[in-house]
Amino acid sequence: MEETKQALIASLPEAPKKPKSKVQRVARNAFKGTAHLSNLLPTGSVMGFQIMCPVLTHQGQCPTITSRWLTCFLVFVCAISCFLLSFTDSFRDPRGKVRYGLATPSGLCVMDGTITLTEEEKEKYKLRFLDFVHATMSMLVFFAISMFDQNVIRCLFPVPSEETKELLSSLPFIIGVVCGGFFLAFPTRRHGIGSPLTKE
Repeated sequence: MEETKQALIASLPEAPKKPKSKVQRVARNAFKGTAHLSNLLPTGSVMGFQIMCPVLTHQGQCPTITSRWLTCFLVFVCAISCFLLSFTDSFRDPRGKVRYGLATPSGLCVMDGTITLTEEEKEKYKLRFLDFVHATMSMLVFFAISMFDQNVIRCLFPVPSEETKELLSSLPFIIGVVCGGFFLAFPTRRHGIGSPLTKE
């Protein structure tokens, strides 16, 4: 009985798709672009920062000059890792296993070296100017995140002036809006280390 139902359902003609209105197309593209924002930052860098920051800043107290230097060093290292990880990419090999590589001007350099890509595949993963822009934007977004962290703010600016307070509250927002708009307009196609994987 169940097989008959499945056969009948399969034999039914597909309903014609209604053309999407302009508003529907714009909304779909906006949601699709917003989904690309998850590729802005490598999750490992942000998570490492969130774990290490309270420890190095002593919950924002920074009792010594060493605490301040270590906090600056943590922010710098995490920002550099966001920049560098923007040049990594991934693909699925013929067996479906995810492989990671580093984008170079000649193509993707696979990290474990067991897979060689065809010239057509190498061309797909070549390093482009837009990758450098994405890497810089990723680093700026990380700096904005670190400027929202109260432990960092209390450590580096224990007694901020009114101008500093205004700058610290508005600059991360401006960076987020500018970089978010850029990523919506020019989404990255890379799925590197620390970025969410897709089925592609």
